[in-house]
Amino acid sequence: MSTPSPKPMDGTAAEYWHALLHPAIKKEHAFAENFLKELRAAKLTFGDRVHCPFLRPFFLSTEDEARVRPVAETLAELGERVALAALADEKLFAQFHLRPEEARLARLPGGNGRVSTASRLDAFLLPESLKFAEYNGESPAGAGYSETLAEIFSALPLMAQFSKRYAVHTYPLSAKLLDALVLSYVDWGGKSKRPQIAIVDWKSVPTWSEFEILKARFEKMGVPTLVADPRDLRFDGQKLSAHGKKIDLVYRRVLINDIVAKPDECAALVSAYTANAVCVANSFRCKIPHVKTFFAVLTDERNDALFSSPERKIIANHIPWTRVVADVHTTRHGKSVELLALIRKERENLVLKPSDEYGGTGVTLGWETSESAWDGAIQEAISSPGSENSGACWIVQERIPIRREVFPYINASGDVEFRDMLVDFAPYLFRGKLAGYLTRLSASGLANVTSGGGQVPAFRVSPKDHHRQIRVAV
Repeated sequence: MSTPSPKPMDGTAAEYWHALLHPAIKKEHAFAENFLKELRAAKLTFGDRVHCPFLRPFFLSTEDEARVRPVAETLAELGERVALAALADEKLFAQFHLRPEEARLARLPGGNGRVSTASRLDAFLLPESLKFAEYNGESPAGAGYSETLAEIFSALPLMAQFSKRYAVHTYPLSAKLLDALVLSYVDWGGKSKRPQIAIVDWKSVPTWSEFEILKARFEKMGVPTLVADPRDLRFDGQKLSAHGKKIDLVYRRVLINDIVAKPDECAALVSAYTANAVCVANSFRCKIPHVKTFFAVLTDERNDALFSSPERKIIANHIPWTRVVADVHTTRHGKSVELLALIRKERENLVLKPSDEYGGTGVTLGWETSESAWDGAIQEAISSPGSENSGACWIVQERIPIRREVFPYINASGDVEFRDMLVDFAPYLFRGKLAGYLTRLSASGLANVTSGGGQVPAFRVSPKDHHRQIRVAV
């Protein structure tokens, strides 16, 4: 098996892991093959692909987490507050550019309590910066996969060796997610001590295997759980049921986009929500901070009164300048600009995105795009606002620094090679509190599993005292 040596690093946890990995692969010829078999057995697949063709976790330090936590939790809190403010202020609500049916769903009375029980911020963490690209306030996937991946890596003999030098912390994501769901159920007014949960999404989605993982873990923790397609739900005017069981709490993974596109198939869910007959998490109001226009609201000076001085500082330091694409004058860093002219001129420093798409769909990176293709993307963007068929407006966003690291990768031949990968670091927020991370890798400028990227678990690590002392002595 070909195992080229990794590039030299600077005494990091990653370097030490690579140093342990190289002899482990040489000693066990089927190391990579067995690893992939274990992933498939654990349902760590996205459709037919395994989630993690990489043989190293992502390592963050205690100091890294101390930087991430207050910023991520503040932004999640702003998502809650701005959503509620928008529901009370038509001018602010209009800045989010929701489609009419999405706006109707967001205003339904069944959405009392938290806007987003589970959410996720997509970020790039570097020594000198922490920038967030977007906020998934609706139905973030991957927590079950991340936790299971962490358990598989933790059980490797390699980790036992690694742990002699580094203290390793993992994240109990499913337990924290379940706690958040049950607390939202209690806030909603639920009385059952063991509420019947239904994880609801289409049977055809590639993440169905994650629902099975979460079902098993929730039930192991004593909470009955089933997985149901929206078409399996029945509402009799008083109670929602699936597979003959009354549902107390819907962990909604079916997207609002699909609810809007398939109203008949989702009628039971929407009717039960409207009647306040079942707790649904996340609520339909979560669409407000979920759309990418949320960052345009945060970075637009006309909304400064919504935020305290410390909050405005967090926004300035960690959220890229973002605007809805339109033929208007606006401000950028305090200066008045003609927006379309700026977008054309600053192609190398800007990104165009549909405000409401998933998996990197429609994202155009200016620095990877020709001038003619960029002009075409601008034309598409300015043609879309208000179109019922297009589904949303577009936003333009400043380019942010990205993180790249070398990871051992299992290629199509089963050999291990070291590849330079983009690292998208995404904190999970459960009821606004940092709970763990989704970490995605990609060779391209887009990092998401749906567009062909991969996933690795994140571990917080710190050198054990005796090794720290040895380094200081040296």
